[in-house]
Amino acid sequence: MRRRLRQYPAAAVSAETVYAAIAATAERWPDRPVLDVLPGTAAAYGIAAGAVSYATFLARVDARAEALEQAGYGAGMRVAALLENRPVFFELFAALNRIGASIVPINPDLRAAELEYLIGHAQPALIVALPARADELRAAAMAAGVKAPVIGDEDAPPPPRANAAVTEPREGEAREAALLYTSGTTGNPKGCVLPNAYFLLAGRWYADLGGVASLTEKGERMITPLPIFHMNAMAYSFMAMVTVGGCLIALDRFHPSSWWADVAEARATCLHYLGVMPSILMSLPETPEDRAHQVRFGFGAGIDPKLQAGFEARFGFPLIEAWAMTETGAGAVIAAHTHDRLIGQSCLGRAEGWVAARVVTDTGQDAAPDEPGELLVRNAGPDPRYGFFSHYDKNPEATAEAWEGGWFHTGDIVRRDGDGRFFFVDRKKNVIRRSGENIAAVEVESVLMRHPSIRAAGVAAVPDPMRGDEVFACLRVDAPSPDLAQQIAEWALTQMAYYKVPGYIAFVDRLPMTPTQKIQRKALKEMAEALLSDPATVTLTHLKKRQVA
Repeated sequence: MRRRLRQYPAAAVSAETVYAAIAATAERWPDRPVLDVLPGTAAAYGIAAGAVSYATFLARVDARAEALEQAGYGAGMRVAALLENRPVFFELFAALNRIGASIVPINPDLRAAELEYLIGHAQPALIVALPARADELRAAAMAAGVKAPVIGDEDAPPPPRANAAVTEPREGEAREAALLYTSGTTGNPKGCVLPNAYFLLAGRWYADLGGVASLTEKGERMITPLPIFHMNAMAYSFMAMVTVGGCLIALDRFHPSSWWADVAEARATCLHYLGVMPSILMSLPETPEDRAHQVRFGFGAGIDPKLQAGFEARFGFPLIEAWAMTETGAGAVIAAHTHDRLIGQSCLGRAEGWVAARVVTDTGQDAAPDEPGELLVRNAGPDPRYGFFSHYDKNPEATAEAWEGGWFHTGDIVRRDGDGRFFFVDRKKNVIRRSGENIAAVEVESVLMRHPSIRAAGVAAVPDPMRGDEVFACLRVDAPSPDLAQQIAEWALTQMAYYKVPGYIAFVDRLPMTPTQKIQRKALKEMAEALLSDPATVTLTHLKKRQVA
């Protein structure tokens, strides 16, 4: 089935950059709001509440772009930004896009070891950050050997460091717009180079989606508590609103107790979610606020199938479950948006429009109907990579491996029924999925092995009723004790994002290894699940809390 594509204004169709798309929308709807900050978010961040029109936003973007350009920034350079969900992030993103530079969003939960790696790998010309994190980022840049100045979002930019142009020389749609990091399964996170086409296609895909997730050009208002440094809010939410002349309301984070009040105050017509959100909301007492809103649909992933029908009946709107990855963008996204969607069955919908998909068994053959296999995707047009990430920065081998045979290998196990609908089954890659965050077990093990007391470390996922997965570490040490487990966790919180830190630690005599001394992942997972109920296992989940700047 092919969707009918929306007729865009000529300026929007011809736009080859994110900035050009924003400018086209500002010309058509200058007085409409592009961003709106609710009072609660304003109070959390210490910024002004209220809406910003497209015309005002574009003027701010232009002023910021001119200041950067006058300071010497331009094409080929990257600017890293740690700004949380503040609207100034979008100003900086658009300003950099105008001058041909790229933004590197920094997850504010990252800590010393992770920041040093990211800065060393991305090689930004400048770092724009919250004042409370500036010294930490300067230390990380120094440790990484990158002489990038660190400034606040209102500071005048100093000249860029020497030899600051590091991106590939591409133009228009192909030019790098952002560098996002995604968990690697064999080591450090991989830097996904995202071109302008990635963002432009995300907006157009969403605008064209239709079905029960139809967007109009009458002034949509989308609310999201999801982090801007991920592709969901940065590409889909923001670019969808730009494409249809809508307004994005980005919260500082998800606040369960005030969620429906925020949704109502925002006058939201649609919202984005992660699977943990419906679980929490369904656990709260029913109130009149449950339906005191204007939401037509929610868009997200990972809801507990057993809760979906009850959630939709209680809160009065459908949840559109979808599949995508940072690498695929809208080049290959699958969503259960049609009226015949299967509720509560982990159904992802069908591959439609420009998306081509296969399900392949371990033998490399196409799977039979309802037979599980790895999901392979590509753009169905003449360029199979259009709308996807460009490549993994500084890692051509990983890029080639991901695109083996002309299809992007997702690492997700799915099945497809006789009607062409996809259903999520499992992950082929060794990734832990906790509250929407992908965590590479190998990365966590690598950090843990830096602790002087740890002789060997194995990390696996164990089930968590609220968050999907939790991190379980099996450690070999010389003198195990509950106090040591606590010390290791507290130390780990200084080295990596809180959600990656083990929620459980079990001290073991040995890890399951192959003859070539590699961890047997299946056996380790079974060991972790068995040790979860062992009284000697130390529970540390109470330490895992987001740190606010």
